[in-house]
Amino acid sequence: MLVPVNIGILGGTFDPPHIAHLFAGQAAYEELGLDIVHFIPAGAPWQKADRNVSDAEHRLAMTRLACEGLPHFHVDDREMVRDGWTYTVDTLATFDPSDSLTLILGSDSAVGIESWERSADVKAMARLGVMPRPGVDRRQVEQAARGGELVWLDTPQIYLSGTMLRQRVARGQSIRFLVPDAVDHYIRAKALYQDTSD
Repeated sequence: MLVPVNIGILGGTFDPPHIAHLFAGQAAYEELGLDIVHFIPAGAPWQKADRNVSDAEHRLAMTRLACEGLPHFHVDDREMVRDGWTYTVDTLATFDPSDSLTLILGSDSAVGIESWERSADVKAMARLGVMPRPGVDRRQVEQAARGGELVWLDTPQIYLSGTMLRQRVARGQSIRFLVPDAVDHYIRAKALYQDTSD
């Protein structure tokens, strides 16, 4: 008989993956007693259909570099190999139903969870491990999470986003120490984020 696995799921475009992603994954792993954290780069994220997202191969490569050498972090490409728009509810359904799932996300994402495809099913399939983010009211997040299980992660509020990092690169500014060194090197080697139009 297989032993259920406590799995953390941290999804996103990872365009690029940065220290707030890694910190959220580590905090959830330690505080919630997870066995492993799956970093899942989005395939075709429907909520970002109105902006250019870097090619999947770059986002997957950067996520692998960010998680390199961390055995409790697993880079998972299941959304990238699936056709069509990427919905969290469909991703959760691909895991073994005997496993315990925790969806790790920032409060800025959690506050909008009711707009997600089949949000009630998302909340039924996974507890929410939420990292506080600046400017987001906790009560609004708790209201949005009603009907599911929410656990706040004990982390500092880090104001960092992929948009901010892409804009810094486009302006010729450094993002060193905001992303892992290997990700910084990859971005420069591939000349990513030179276009400011996103």
